[in-house]
Amino acid sequence: MTALLSVEDIHTYYGESYVLQGLSLEVEKGEALGILGRNGMGKTTLINSIMGFVPPRRGKILFRGEDITNKTSYEISLMGIGLCPQGRRVFPTLTVRENLLVAEHTKTSDRWNTEKVYELFHRLGERADQRAGSLSGGEQQMLAIGRALMAEPSVLLLDEPTLGLAPIMANAVFETISSLVGEGITIVIAEQDIGRTLSAAEHAYVLENGRVTNQGPGHQLLKDDSVRETFLGLGQ
Repeated sequence: MTALLSVEDIHTYYGESYVLQGLSLEVEKGEALGILGRNGMGKTTLINSIMGFVPPRRGKILFRGEDITNKTSYEISLMGIGLCPQGRRVFPTLTVRENLLVAEHTKTSDRWNTEKVYELFHRLGERADQRAGSLSGGEQQMLAIGRALMAEPSVLLLDEPTLGLAPIMANAVFETISSLVGEGITIVIAEQDIGRTLSAAEHAYVLENGRVTNQGPGHQLLKDDSVRETFLGLGQ
């Protein structure tokens, strides 16, 4: 099967800091893919490289077979790659509805609209006229995902979607991920939450110092003690 999204031997720097060191991975259409690693291992840099925020100096990124390595983030978004960024980054002074409508200018179809987002996240419908800055952290995460969906992505990148959330809200985020995969959206989850991510992901990659150190089906990596102890720095 031809990968929907391919990262081929990319080398990405922040200034002179060498972050991604020959990283390669593939994302198949319709799967949930996990990207695991501790802080500073390169997860967010990988997401930013795919989105065109920090293009790699070497290597290439392909989407549907097309080289997108040097495209702008706006062009990449229009092609069908959406981002739910770390820290959510909602517009705090805008209402829930206004935050969603901001993304409409990139729509290529009419598959997602505010009403469908409200069906997915009932709380957002109840708070449609409430300012985003007054929402709880979990509600803001719902809004960030909903806003990304409004742009009609075929691939959705989620950067640390459970960061700072209570366990019940983290569970809700992963239930949403399963629902979106059922809708035909390919999901890439960059996370530190090993248990939830590997339970949800068909395939996962573990990053250590900007390189892939392990990969495989999520359910297999979940049983791999070396992933828990060595790659994620967690004891038994």
